[in-house]
Amino acid sequence: MPAPVVAEIVRSGFVEGHHYGSIVALDSSGEVEWAVGDVREPILPRSCNKPIQALAMVRLGLRLPPELLALACASHSGEDFHLEGVRRILDLAGLDESDLQTPAGYPLDDDARETLLRTGGVPAPIHMNCSGKHAAMLATCRANGWDTATYRSVDHPLQEATAETFAELTGEEIAIVAVDGCGAPLFPASLLGLARAFRRLALGLDGEDRPDPRVTEVAEAIRAHPEYVSGTRRDELALLRAVPGAVGKAGAESCYAVALPDGRAIALKTDDGAPRVRPVLMAEALRRSGIDTGPGVDTEAVRRTGVVALLGGGDPVGEIRACF
Repeated sequence: MPAPVVAEIVRSGFVEGHHYGSIVALDSSGEVEWAVGDVREPILPRSCNKPIQALAMVRLGLRLPPELLALACASHSGEDFHLEGVRRILDLAGLDESDLQTPAGYPLDDDARETLLRTGGVPAPIHMNCSGKHAAMLATCRANGWDTATYRSVDHPLQEATAETFAELTGEEIAIVAVDGCGAPLFPASLLGLARAFRRLALGLDGEDRPDPRVTEVAEAIRAHPEYVSGTRRDELALLRAVPGAVGKAGAESCYAVALPDGRAIALKTDDGAPRVRPVLMAEALRRSGIDTGPGVDTEAVRRTGVVALLGGGDPVGEIRACF
């Protein structure tokens, strides 16, 4: 495979498999501190794009309280407070769940999904993890007097403006437009471009590295309400709480980006897209850059986010081990 090995699957001391991928780390000045694999070719960052999409909406006039702006950045777990938040966004715009064009789904969170099933619930658009982003897109359309029925279309003014903001923050041209799992347009970037975009989010800078209070608004919403960005039992939440001032977002296909208020940033992706290895790689990348032992950082909590045990007979007998 073109990408190098970044993790080993170790069972009973035997390496039974590997994960391949690429990782880039920026220093506080925004220069590449270290990299593994190809970090300049375009990838599809999937839900890592959401904070940048939310920024575009704020620039277009979206006004939400911080917790709901964080939900606009989310791949939420479908817990009760997430669903309530989505309904609040829709209600503020004079809309309801029938306006959502997310595919019907179940909550990501195991407990929330089991509760829904036990109570006779069925898949619904609001349970889909992207419904916060879609509710915010609808609210942005209402704020501008745009059509809400076609808000997912690539030629909709909302999506055209989002593409401009995405290209600005990543510093890269958009070569193609794909369709994300939620049906909204998906823009590509290299891991280097993604890391630079998250660096700008964390520093409150626009694409020209000038202070932009709207960028700061998005970053502060994520910092203040990380449980709205993911869920109460997610590794992303544990990491953001362990690293003061961090801004981060995970995405499908094992994408992950994290940036700190001092300008350091990390972005990664594995070729196989396995979600289990994503937190392992990020924890090791933070360790390699010395971030896990920084001022105020809960070093042990960061380490725990990177522990994925392999079970044998119900007991831990191995691990997924970073090796870059």
